[in-house]
Amino acid sequence: MTTPGEVERTLRAELRGEVDFGAAARALVTMDASNYRRVPLGVVTPRDADDVAAALHVCAEAGVPVVPRGGGTSIAGQATGVGVVLDLTRHMNALLSVDPAARTAVVQPGLVLDRLRDAVRPHGLTFGPDPSTHSRCTLGGMIGNNACGAHSVAWGTTADNVTELAVTTYAGTAHRIGTGWDGAPAGLRELVGAHLGLLRTGMPPAFSRRISGYGGLDALLPERGVRLAQAFCGSEGTLGVVTEAVVRLVELPPAPALAVLGYADESAAADAAAGLLPYGPLTVEGMAEDLLGTAAGATAGRGAPSGAAGGAGRAGRAVGLPRGRAWLFVEMPDEGGARAVARGADALDTLVVTDPARQRALWRIREDAAGTATRTPDGRMAWPGWEDCAVPPARLGAYLREFRALLAAHGLRGTPYGHFGEGCVHVRIDFDLASASGVARFRAFSEELADLVVAHGGSLSGEHGDGQARAELLPKMYGPDVIRLFGAYKDVWDPAGGMNPGTLVRPARLDENLRFEVLPATPFAREVARCVGVAKCRTTEAGGPGVMCPSYRATGEEQHSTRGRARLLHEMLAGEIVTGGWRSPEVAEALDLCLGCKGCLSDCPVGVDMASYKSEFLHHHWAGRIRPLAHYTLGGLPGWLRLITRLRAAGAVNAAARHLPLPLPGLARERALPQLAKRPFTRGAGAGAGAVAGVPGPGPGPAVTLWPDTFTEYLAPEAGHAALRVLRAAGLDVTVPRGGGRICCGLTYLSTGRLDRARKVLRRTLDTLGEVPGPVTVLEPSCAAALRTDLPALLPDDPRAARLAAAVRTVAETLEEYAPAWRPPRLDRPLVGQTHCHQHAVLGDAADRRLRERAGLVGEPAGGCCGLAGNFGFEPGHHEVSVACAEEQLLPSLRAAPPGALVQADGFSCRTQIAQLGGVRARHLVELLAEGLAD
Repeated sequence: MTTPGEVERTLRAELRGEVDFGAAARALVTMDASNYRRVPLGVVTPRDADDVAAALHVCAEAGVPVVPRGGGTSIAGQATGVGVVLDLTRHMNALLSVDPAARTAVVQPGLVLDRLRDAVRPHGLTFGPDPSTHSRCTLGGMIGNNACGAHSVAWGTTADNVTELAVTTYAGTAHRIGTGWDGAPAGLRELVGAHLGLLRTGMPPAFSRRISGYGGLDALLPERGVRLAQAFCGSEGTLGVVTEAVVRLVELPPAPALAVLGYADESAAADAAAGLLPYGPLTVEGMAEDLLGTAAGATAGRGAPSGAAGGAGRAGRAVGLPRGRAWLFVEMPDEGGARAVARGADALDTLVVTDPARQRALWRIREDAAGTATRTPDGRMAWPGWEDCAVPPARLGAYLREFRALLAAHGLRGTPYGHFGEGCVHVRIDFDLASASGVARFRAFSEELADLVVAHGGSLSGEHGDGQARAELLPKMYGPDVIRLFGAYKDVWDPAGGMNPGTLVRPARLDENLRFEVLPATPFAREVARCVGVAKCRTTEAGGPGVMCPSYRATGEEQHSTRGRARLLHEMLAGEIVTGGWRSPEVAEALDLCLGCKGCLSDCPVGVDMASYKSEFLHHHWAGRIRPLAHYTLGGLPGWLRLITRLRAAGAVNAAARHLPLPLPGLARERALPQLAKRPFTRGAGAGAGAVAGVPGPGPGPAVTLWPDTFTEYLAPEAGHAALRVLRAAGLDVTVPRGGGRICCGLTYLSTGRLDRARKVLRRTLDTLGEVPGPVTVLEPSCAAALRTDLPALLPDDPRAARLAAAVRTVAETLEEYAPAWRPPRLDRPLVGQTHCHQHAVLGDAADRRLRERAGLVGEPAGGCCGLAGNFGFEPGHHEVSVACAEEQLLPSLRAAPPGALVQADGFSCRTQIAQLGGVRARHLVELLAEGLAD
């Protein structure tokens, strides 16, 4: 018998691409975006079609199964397997050619959909199918699942938009298929000829979303033109590997308009959807109030709608929706069409939106539902499994009523939404998949729901494929004769059965291989399991306010994505592949390039907090051992700065930092150390009343405590003095706590995983601070974020922690809440700079935006991450990634700054990065305002 080592060696000898049978590579692909987990033998990243053929031949000779994988966003388990996983995204991701006249493109399977759409947009074209994962799903994965998306009402499924495929089978044989029998494997024509009657009369009635099984097999009928490529779509990697595809492009409407229709409830919206199809819409999307409570709240920063009468209407208006408890989004090619729909629809209320920015804001609610619907409105996690079944559109209203009743009968909750114009419903359900009774309920519900879908003439899968989640139930939909034909079809293409076994044909059970069963019952394991794999962190798109995930965009490596790190932590807890536990080198390596930016906390649809996971891991990883020097130098920065100040050695340290030929131990040699202030902030401010030359005394207004964070205290006291000037000019009674350097948020200890030390520092801080009379204004965004979120998490039993966390405010929030009548000085200047990651992720910057607008500052600081990220950019081995992060948005924005632009960055790390890489001085917003007051 061939051993895994022999297979690995043979693959290395035969392929030019990478072959990795190591623990980390395998752990990263045990799961996709489904409930399932299977452990592969190894991972191969082929460079081209020849590599694919060689890998398939080697695996066939050894009897090792093969699973092709794109973005890994499949939600039914079909992108997981026990053999060799082919990662087609690293090298086989090119757009080979575009023919605008013919409206076709030639693509490789690993090409991300948005890259294709971006490339053909200048020609006024697009690829019609557009699933919500368009920023990271691949064309190969879309072909495998016969993906659809919102615009399939007008432009069809992926199968409808593929004209030719280059396919390599398990033994390494290449086929080129399109229309007609050319390129078909031996025996396929004979198989179809022997079953013409079954294909004509034995298949369920066709409708646009009959995706399940080999549902396109009747495309091989002679009267349908023997469309081999179309029939191959939706085969979920069970027949062969697509190495190239010719796809059809469609004309992009130049000015689409959106009609948003409000209805009394979900049933009314569903019943109305089919009647809108004669208008020729591009999309007919539906959602009800319970989705608004999750998606809109996460997307727009609004609360969940009230359950009381009218609550959904109020929440809908808060995000710009018309009155109602359920809505249809009907996109039309032009404004006239949208207004015709609004006039003709029997809706409670209507809205026609022509502004592209406003349309994008509304669509964002719907697109983010793929992740935000992983939470029920009451906060419970919800899981895939029945994500995309579909019924004929005319049956949708009746189906949804019975579906809701079935959920209630099983004591389950879910939030339906989806492509109502095609009867396709997306829903994630709060299954308990960690206990035996919960899994039994999952199976019972699945069997009953399959019966319900079939009773309405529907398809178990309407978009994402069956995988392991539904393949076992396909006999309910197709019957024994068609199921036997599916098996024969598979065997013609793959007689050895090596392509993605256990999927579609002779499937695994829907309640085995569940990914939760290997996890311990611990709070940390439950946190790690939150990552459902929708892979929003894998987008490489730059621009916009989003932060997640800067290290992945810098390296392109899965292990440096939020999902990849969560998968490695999952496998560490499982202990099957990653066997080192908390001492795991694989997890340590992946987390090493995590910047702790917390971008995932806000940008990940399920709120994965990898910065906190990293702290927890480092806490255990280094327990009882000598830590890296950076953990003592940078991680202990507040203590070192306090000691230097006590010794009055700031000048000597600054001189040494300027003239030492070598960096300090544990610090990156590429970095210059920031200069220490000659006089700490609290010493200059006069702790307590805070009298300082040129700064007005306490005002008559509300009492405000100005937090002397470590960075302001020892490195940037000018920001503290500016804050005193601005807050007191606004009439606030500002005091600075006594204690100086004894007050600390514990951030540097958190970022290096010294959690016990962080707790000790925070308790000391609470003791020193005492009770505060009002808001606590924190200048440094990372410190404010630590106080607001990490403090109560670390000291859950100390009521002072919760009170302090609730009191934390940014400068802009303080002014807006406690000095609303104050008018800032008019600066009337253009502005560039950097929004701090933690402000984006934890604090929000809405108040800052309003304050800048009132001050006449035009423009926005850059999104993304500056790349320095506290201690990260000063640690050895991180400089290259640090610079790459800055080059994504920050440095280009500085180079493009208009003359006379002010540079704002509230974070000390951001200001340091701007100075060291951009060569300009950035200032805190309060410094800009204070200068305006002086002028």
